[in-house]
Amino acid sequence: MVMGAHRRFEPISKCSSEGRSNQTVAADLDGTLLVSRSAFPYFMLIALEAGSLIRALVLLASVPFVYFTYLFISESVAVNTFIFISFAGLKIRDIELVSRSVLPKFYAEDVHPETWRVFSSFGERFIITANPRIMVEPFVKTFLGADKVIGTELEVTKSGRATGFTIKPGVLVGEHKRAAILKEFGTNLPDLGLGDRETDHDFMSLCKEGYMVPRTKCEPLPRNKLLSPIIFHEGRLVQRPTPLAALLTFLWLPIGFILSLLRVYLNIPLPERIARYNYKILGIKLIVKGTPPPAPKKGQSGVLFVCNHRTVLDPVVTAVALGRKISCVTYSISKFTEIISPIRAVALSREREKDAANIKRLLEEGDLVICPEGTTCREPFLLRFSALFAELTDRIVPVAINTKQTVFHGTTVRGHKLLDPYFVFMNPMPTYEITFLNQLPTELTCKGGKSAIEVANYIQRVLAGTLGFECTNLTRKDKYAILAGTDGRVPSKKEKEQEKEKA
Repeated sequence: MVMGAHRRFEPISKCSSEGRSNQTVAADLDGTLLVSRSAFPYFMLIALEAGSLIRALVLLASVPFVYFTYLFISESVAVNTFIFISFAGLKIRDIELVSRSVLPKFYAEDVHPETWRVFSSFGERFIITANPRIMVEPFVKTFLGADKVIGTELEVTKSGRATGFTIKPGVLVGEHKRAAILKEFGTNLPDLGLGDRETDHDFMSLCKEGYMVPRTKCEPLPRNKLLSPIIFHEGRLVQRPTPLAALLTFLWLPIGFILSLLRVYLNIPLPERIARYNYKILGIKLIVKGTPPPAPKKGQSGVLFVCNHRTVLDPVVTAVALGRKISCVTYSISKFTEIISPIRAVALSREREKDAANIKRLLEEGDLVICPEGTTCREPFLLRFSALFAELTDRIVPVAINTKQTVFHGTTVRGHKLLDPYFVFMNPMPTYEITFLNQLPTELTCKGGKSAIEVANYIQRVLAGTLGFECTNLTRKDKYAILAGTDGRVPSKKEKEQEKEKA
């Protein structure tokens, strides 16, 4: 067998993707299928989202040592260091959740277009990587169509926690990758091997063909070219945390926190008309389009503003855009948030008759904001609209909401929802764009003979068209099942008490 060190490999641009549907490919990940050659951002996301801020800071501090080790001592030792700091003591379930809900969005923004052209043309696709298998498997199987991931395996305690060490043979680099390929394929070796560095030559030399991905700058593959769209994702960070981006984010953190406190608490006592001017002073960008209806006259029922849902602050910012007090209904709200909310916020019980009565009562008192998706969505998609609101009034004004957050996401599934508004306002210049559309004509409401579902679906389509988003049939339940492994239902006080008694 010819060893990889004595074999020269052509660049991937010379690799044909024709007639590969019955063949097998084995590809490295970092620098090969991904544009970035460093896995640091993904270890950082595990450390921060499954671990803690302190763990993430320790990982960032280790970068000079790890990079020096990688360049002058050993790639295996460098990767082992990242693995130990990122994973030691974490629950495997937490690692799996972060790998499934946080990492795919960042991986999807880093796919190498030329490698994907070749990799996607093969019938059987294998990934061989030095990264822990548990970390990369959800993304490469769902979005790249990989049949199997051959990666570094973590040592796990009986209680289900990672020790920070790896199972023999250890980190898959060099000869270990070669041995793993021989173990997996036996004599029926892959048709093509893809890599980007010299330590990949060992496994590539076993394959019938081998091509290298050169270190040239290129734009990542557009996300819509992957096998599935990313609709839901979790995590607080907006940008991929490279060492420089992570350092700048952590330096901004204390400044952003102080700024968010000012932005939240200075606006609470102010009338909405004045709050809008205060937004400008505090660096909150509010763009208002369209002409909202005037406030209801005495004895007249209020308008129902039907919004898509981007952050917990949607109803508050809508009130500021209107320049008047309104009420809102929400599916889950903490007591503290309810107390400090500058507008009246009423929690829905998910009991149809009770919720309908509440909404009717609030509309009799004045204008009301509702987000029928029932949960937020960060990506340019709209979830299915609950149709209950359409049965209760014919005075409906659709409101299209879009946001721009550059450092932190102001939504979470697994984290502390109490902190959501603070994270929105921790961004240097959080941007809200509120577009008030025309009130629905009577013939498009239930009063005009349409069913509640027809009205809800129509509003969803109108809002999607205004925003340039895509309609889906997904629900809050789907989101929580994907991101947290739950049904997304908020337990009642009685249910919480029953759980405590059982415990």
